[in-house]
Amino acid sequence: MSSEAIASIRAAIVADPANRAFVDAGAQPVFTADPRARILVVGQSPGRQAQDNALPWSDASGARLRDWLGVDEPTFRAPETFAFLSMDFFYPGRGPNGDLPPRPGFAARWHPPILRSMPELRLTLLIGGYAQRHYLGRRGGASLTRTVRDFAEFGPAIVPLVHPSPRNTAWQQRNPWFAAELLPVLRERVAAALAP
Repeated sequence: MSSEAIASIRAAIVADPANRAFVDAGAQPVFTADPRARILVVGQSPGRQAQDNALPWSDASGARLRDWLGVDEPTFRAPETFAFLSMDFFYPGRGPNGDLPPRPGFAARWHPPILRSMPELRLTLLIGGYAQRHYLGRRGGASLTRTVRDFAEFGPAIVPLVHPSPRNTAWQQRNPWFAAELLPVLRERVAAALAP
């Protein structure tokens, strides 16, 4: 598939009546895809800042994610290196306990045609429980921590991660294996995926 095919998918998402309220409010679907992309990052939903900037991971969480991956901003943003999808491409709004969850069924409808347009993908990073449940199903652990702890079970092409939000600093402190064991492997896999 070509970049034109991805543009056509984006236009279909904008035209979908299920997304009308977001589009009428001035929002555009937040995702990045390119036929040359090597690494796919799948998250929950764009945050308010990402929605306002129309740029995935354009906040403190994105800065921490780049650090985890061992890449600089130009590499992170280059379309031939990274692609970014979420379980919903629109900021869902706030609820009583933080951001609302992604809409059910959104990823099931829109991810497959986008993924078919990216034949060069070598590595997929699943960030957070929603992405992990969608892509791993029963292969995932009983909890997000268990799934991330068992990252080696998913092979070299998939790495489950906790969200890089600064709010998860306490989780990292309680789980020192994340920095000691997972992050070095993650950086090796990212480097390998980006190698010629």
